[in-house]
Amino acid sequence: MSLAPSIAVPRSRFNALPLTIGLFCLLWSYAFVAGKIGVTYCPPLILLAARFSLAGILILGATWIRGDGWSLPWRDAAIFAVLGIANNALYLGLGYTGLQSVSAGLGGLIVSANPVFTAALAALLLGESMTWRKAAGLLLGVIGVTFIVWHRLSVGTDSLHGILFTLASLASIVAGTILFKLLAPKGSLWIGNGIQNIAAGIVLAPVAFTFADVHAIVLTPSLIGAFAFLVLGGSILAYLLWFHLLKVCGATAASSYHFLMPPLGMLFAFVVLGEHVEARDLLGIIPVALGIYLVTRPAKPVS
Repeated sequence: MSLAPSIAVPRSRFNALPLTIGLFCLLWSYAFVAGKIGVTYCPPLILLAARFSLAGILILGATWIRGDGWSLPWRDAAIFAVLGIANNALYLGLGYTGLQSVSAGLGGLIVSANPVFTAALAALLLGESMTWRKAAGLLLGVIGVTFIVWHRLSVGTDSLHGILFTLASLASIVAGTILFKLLAPKGSLWIGNGIQNIAAGIVLAPVAFTFADVHAIVLTPSLIGAFAFLVLGGSILAYLLWFHLLKVCGATAASSYHFLMPPLGMLFAFVVLGEHVEARDLLGIIPVALGIYLVTRPAKPVS
């Protein structure tokens, strides 16, 4: 009896990208809730200076303990330091200042407009294509966010002052995203993230201790829990995932995942903080969701 030769069937590789996207969205959206809790008990700039400094020390300290060599050229280290100022110090410094008078749900929603402006600048500066479909998606994203912001202002739920700070925060994350793709730093994202946090902590610390009151800190279990999440889940894991997605997906596609933050952010804010969510707020998410579909939908191949 002859035996048929066995044929090796190649195993399909597991695609971890959907899990990476899902985890990033959960961490990023919940960070607005943790930030809202944090600024309730601690001045925002002090909270952020401590968060960035500790995160940077943990990342670079773990690198040193493991015996990993310095794998970044000094040019790329300088780029990551600049990105830390844009993506960490300015983005979250302005955003957390806004969170003092803006709900966590609205703060997350405004920042979710990141893909709209990133796609426009990516077309101008990075050579990414801009089709009528993308343009329509960007317009819908703007309409959806504007609708909800206008409604919140009309009912007095959130202050214009806080919204302006949050919009400035949005401009910072867009600038940081474009700079990352434009300058394209090489080397370890892990070490790069540590440099970003250290740079942000160095920039924010003197400003925080000059203009903020240390005595305003109220040490509570809620503050400790929020701070621990912001350091480990926010500054370390979420940012590492974010820059990984930027590398593998491109600026426009990676930024489009921010459109998924509003429903998650509002859900977390409702469950954890008891923030009120109205039907009009949810209606504003519809054009935003349609916008992300149009922006990220791949073009049909030309036959």
